[in-house]
Amino acid sequence: MTVAAPVLPPLQIGPHTIDSPVVLAPMAGITNRAFRRLCREYGDEGLAAAGGTDASGSSCLYVSEMITSRALVERTPVSMKLIEHDPGESPRSVQLYGVDPVTVGAAVRMLVEENRADHVDLNFGCPVPKVTRKGGGSALPWKTELFRGIVRSAVREAGANGIPVTVKMRVGIDVDHETFLDAGRIAEDEGVAAVALHARTAAQAYSGEADWSRIAELKQAVTSVPVLGNGDIWSAEDAVRMVEETGCDGVVVGRGCLGRPWLFTDLAAAFAGSRVRVEPTLEEVCRVLRRHAELLVDFHGDEGKGCRDIRKHIAWYTKGFRVGGQLRHQLALVDTLSDLDRLIEGLDLDQGWPRDGADGQRGRAGSPRVVALPDRWLESRELDEAQRAAVAQAELDVSGG
Repeated sequence: MTVAAPVLPPLQIGPHTIDSPVVLAPMAGITNRAFRRLCREYGDEGLAAAGGTDASGSSCLYVSEMITSRALVERTPVSMKLIEHDPGESPRSVQLYGVDPVTVGAAVRMLVEENRADHVDLNFGCPVPKVTRKGGGSALPWKTELFRGIVRSAVREAGANGIPVTVKMRVGIDVDHETFLDAGRIAEDEGVAAVALHARTAAQAYSGEADWSRIAELKQAVTSVPVLGNGDIWSAEDAVRMVEETGCDGVVVGRGCLGRPWLFTDLAAAFAGSRVRVEPTLEEVCRVLRRHAELLVDFHGDEGKGCRDIRKHIAWYTKGFRVGGQLRHQLALVDTLSDLDRLIEGLDLDQGWPRDGADGQRGRAGSPRVVALPDRWLESRELDEAQRAAVAQAELDVSGG
């Protein structure tokens, strides 16, 4: 299906003009400098193919992996590595996770004073048990004043320097404990530049289907800043449909681009009104895979680490192609770039894009679950003393999810 989108205006995030209303979602272990570069190059190609301008904006907005505020303030080596950006990367976007207004404020202040970011996104959507168990991520907006305090602190530290702050969240903890409308209004009141909604609850994790009608509800509730939709965007056509059905101002794309950075060509082209779509052969896919591996080697500064990092991407890149179980297994164990080259040479590289076999869902969906929460978390929208103590321990030591 190749339906052209209605041409949308650029997305405005504070002072930053994003030519295509598309955001790369932060993904732990994925959206490092190497992967963002690939996505950015393909987004630029899509905009150019559609006759877009190369004026003042960025093709799309490409966000870093989640960085823990405490770890950033303490300058852990992992955190400092994850906030690295390419020289040509603009705007430089960093996502922060935090549960303490003072620590989040200090992290934002550091990014601003040291000129390390042009945009800060706050994570209130993570459904991972080790995060929600201590009141963080998608559990946190239930405590409205804590949520307000974190957003206010970040906006205060960033706003004086013209750095926009955005918020990414979920519908709520579960169907009985929804938070997105309250959180969206609070974030808007506190001066954020945009709000993004993953249209699932924490209890759903990534299972089932995203309920896009909730994005439409948020768009009706939040009227002065852009509202972005996230969840189940596997193609440019999905992105177009989300905008048409919900009225949202842009889309946030996560798992759909796993092993498929050229999705940003499709997205940028679609929102510029073009039918251009990328359907690479296996040879072309392997060329991208090989370049991704090189970029990871450069990012890590170590060939072994870079090759170990590319392993998880290989199944996504080769999804739908006839590769064979044994060769696929060997590819997932590569230690050097020469190993990767040798195994690629053994593939039938003339295969065309497998369409149904390669399109659609990527990444693990999982299953619904009971959300791990601090004791008595759901009894009140306010923190009690025991919960304050739990939240004080909630920030992780290591960034990246």
